[in-house]
Amino acid sequence: MRQRKKSHGELKDFSHLLVSATEHTLYNQYEKKIRPCINLIDSLRTLGIEKDMALPAIAVIGDQSSGKSSVLEALSGIALPRGNGIVTRCPLELKLKRTPATQEWKGKIYYRNFNIELHNASEVDNAIRQAQNVVAGTKGAISGELVSLEIWSPDVPDLTLIDLPGIARVAVGDQPKDIGEQIKILLKKIIRFKETLNLVVVPCNVDIATTEALKMAQEVDPSGERTLGILTKPDLVDRGTEESVIKILRNKVIPLKKGYMIVKCRGQEDIHNKLSLAAAIQQERKFFQTHKHFRYFSQQRPSRKHVKVTSKLPKTLPTLENQIHVALQKTLQDLEKYRKVSPITESEKLTVLTDLIKLFNQDVSRTICGEEQLVGNEIRLFTKIRKEFQTWEAVLLECAVKVKKIVPGKAWKYEEQYRGREFPGFTNYRTFEDVIKEQIVELEEPAIEILNRVIGLVEEKFTELTIRHFGNFHNLNRAVKTRIEDVREKQAEEAQRHIRTQFKMERIVYCQDNLYKNDLESVNREYLNKVSNGKESQVGSGTQQEPYFVQELVSHTKAYFYGASKRLSNQIPLIILSSAFHDFADGLQTTMLHLLQEKDKLSHLLQEDSEAAKRKIYLTERADRLTKARQELRNFTSL
Repeated sequence: MRQRKKSHGELKDFSHLLVSATEHTLYNQYEKKIRPCINLIDSLRTLGIEKDMALPAIAVIGDQSSGKSSVLEALSGIALPRGNGIVTRCPLELKLKRTPATQEWKGKIYYRNFNIELHNASEVDNAIRQAQNVVAGTKGAISGELVSLEIWSPDVPDLTLIDLPGIARVAVGDQPKDIGEQIKILLKKIIRFKETLNLVVVPCNVDIATTEALKMAQEVDPSGERTLGILTKPDLVDRGTEESVIKILRNKVIPLKKGYMIVKCRGQEDIHNKLSLAAAIQQERKFFQTHKHFRYFSQQRPSRKHVKVTSKLPKTLPTLENQIHVALQKTLQDLEKYRKVSPITESEKLTVLTDLIKLFNQDVSRTICGEEQLVGNEIRLFTKIRKEFQTWEAVLLECAVKVKKIVPGKAWKYEEQYRGREFPGFTNYRTFEDVIKEQIVELEEPAIEILNRVIGLVEEKFTELTIRHFGNFHNLNRAVKTRIEDVREKQAEEAQRHIRTQFKMERIVYCQDNLYKNDLESVNREYLNKVSNGKESQVGSGTQQEPYFVQELVSHTKAYFYGASKRLSNQIPLIILSSAFHDFADGLQTTMLHLLQEKDKLSHLLQEDSEAAKRKIYLTERADRLTKARQELRNFTSL
C-alpha cells in the first residue's frame, strides 16, 4: 500500500494503520490506547446495542468488481471469499483481535443460532459461504442479516470492519430483478450513521464520477467528513491517463476531508498462482517504487501517529454513554405500564383493576376540567367543543339575516291577501308569530347536528383514554368501549330530548315586556340612524323607503329574534355541556366502578393482549441490554 507525501494528517495516519495491519508493527501505543476501546465497542455490539443506536464502525463499500475483497484481505490478513458477481451477500462483521505470538490462530463465526468454531485460516472462506447460503439462500439473493466473524491471531490487527455487498447494476441468473436497488437500501441503512467511517473502494481504471459507491457515500456524507477513498488496481491504468489518477489522489476531483490512498493488492491471477499475502506486500512495494508516476506516493515508516484516526474512539464514548442513558430512561418509562406484577390471587387482581380504573377516572375528570395532559400537537377537548359552539352562533346570525330578508315579503302578502277590515298600517300579530315560529323550527335540526358532533368528540376522547389505560388488556379495553357506547347513547337521547323541549318552548312566542321594549327601542334607534345617514348621503337619489307596516313588522321580528338568539346561543351549548359532556363523564365514571363488582370476570378482564405481551418482552430485553451496556461503559471509564 502507498500513500502520497503531502496528504491530510488523518489520511496519513489511517493509511499507516492500514499498512501496519499487514506488517504488524506499532502496536505498543495502539494496544494501550485504542485496543480497549475497540474491545468495548465489540462487547456492546455483542450485547445487541446496535438494535437501539448506532455504534462507531468502519464500513467497506464498493461497486461490484472494484477490488473490495482484495482491500479487505490487505487490511485483515485473512483470505476472504473471492469470485465473479456478488460474492458478499449479507453484512459481514469482521472482528480481528491480535493475540500474543505464543497463542495459536482461532476463529468463530456467528449467525442466527449458529456458533461455529474455526481452527485455521483456510476454513474462513468456506465458513462465510455456508453462512451466506443459510442467511440469504443459494440463488444469489442478498440479506440484511448480519454474519459475524471473529478471529484471534498474532498476525492480525485489532480492527473491526463491516464488509457490505458490492453494488450490482444488472441482475444475473436467479437474482431478483431489483437486486441493485436492494443492495443500495441495505448499504444506506449502515453507512448513513454519523458514527460510521466509510471506506469507499474505487478502481483506478474507471471514471470515479460514475461509481455508485462514492455517490452513495456523498449522499449520506456530503461534506466528506467520514469518507476515505481507496483507489485499487493501479496496474490496470491505461498509459497516458495516470495524471487523472494523481489528481484524484491530490483531492482535486471529488474532494474528501480524509482524502484518498492508493493500493495494489492481490489479483485473481495472483490467487491462482498461490501468491502469499506477504509476497503480495513485497510486490506492491516494488510496484510503487519503480512506477514512473505513482512512486511519489511511497509509504513513510510507521510512527506514533498511526493511532490518530482510530484514537477518536475514546472521544465518542461520553456521547455514547449519554445516548445509552437517555435510551434506558425512555425504555424504563415505556416499560413502567407493563411492569405491574402479574396478579395471581383474586385480591391482587382486584387491586390491579382498581388502580387502572382509578387512573382512568382521574384522566376523565381532568378532561372535563379542561386540564388533560396533551401529547405533541394534541388539542384540548374543550377547545374543539368551543369551536362547535362558535359554529352554532354563526347559524343563529345567518338565521337573523334570513329573517330580515323574508319579513317584507310576509308583510306584503298579508297586506295584499289577508288584510280585512283593519286600517292600513295595522300589523297582524298572527303574521308576526308565524314568521318567528317558522325560523325557530328551522334552527332545531342544526342544534341537533351540533349536539351529535360534540358528543362524537367526547366519545372519541374517552376512547383515546381507554386505549391509553387499558390497551394492554384487550378484554378490559373492549368492555370499557362498550360502556362508553352505552353511556353515549343514553346521554345523546337525553340531550336531544332537552333540546327538542327547548325548541318546543321557543315556539311559544313570549318575552318579558321590559326586555322586549328595550330590544324594540334598540332596533328602532338603529333603523332611524340608518335612515338619517341614508338621507344625508342619498339626497336627490330618488330612493323609495319601505311602507310603515313593512318596517314595523321588520322591527318587531328583529327585536324578538334578537332576544331569542341570545337565549338559544347560550341555552343549547349549556344543554349539550350538561348532558353530553359532564353527565357523560359522570355516567362513565360510575359505570367503570361497576366493573369492580364483577369479581367473577377479573381474570377475563385482566387477560393481557398478545401484542402487549410481545411489547413487554421487547422492552424488558431492551432495558436489560441497555443496563448491561451502561455497566460496561462505567467499568471501562473507572479503569
